[in-house]
Amino acid sequence: MKDRWIQVGVIGAGSAGDQELAWAEEVGREVARRGAVLLCGGLGGVMEAAAFGAREEGGMTVGILPGPDRWEANPYISIGVATDMGHARNVILVRSSDGLIAVGGQYGTLSELAIALKTGKPVVSLGSWNLGPPVIRAASPKEAVEKLFQVLTER
Repeated sequence: MKDRWIQVGVIGAGSAGDQELAWAEEVGREVARRGAVLLCGGLGGVMEAAAFGAREEGGMTVGILPGPDRWEANPYISIGVATDMGHARNVILVRSSDGLIAVGGQYGTLSELAIALKTGKPVVSLGSWNLGPPVIRAASPKEAVEKLFQVLTER
């Protein structure tokens, strides 16, 4: 049994294209293969694809939900956390993650990236906002997870 689980936040749009969904699913698989817990916003799009990938590999998923009902989570969420905080739940997601991987995304993803950068959390971008350093760029899901774990193990 582990004393502490690595918690990886996967962030991205609730409405995403095919490429982003495929990337998110593979990111979820890679996170689970490394024995980490996947945190996300718990709804659809990138969040659902990442949770699906993680669960397919036997991983644990946690959804930090914007509404008051944990049952609003997508079916691949192991543990739903109902915040009833709307977008303010982004702070909880970021603060609860050891590091984050952004897959594509819109303004909600940008807010999570800003919170992560403000609070010193490592962030890897896979087709997401090009904010420059310290955001780490990756070209594939496997590379994104490898780069994040490299940073986390160096800490």
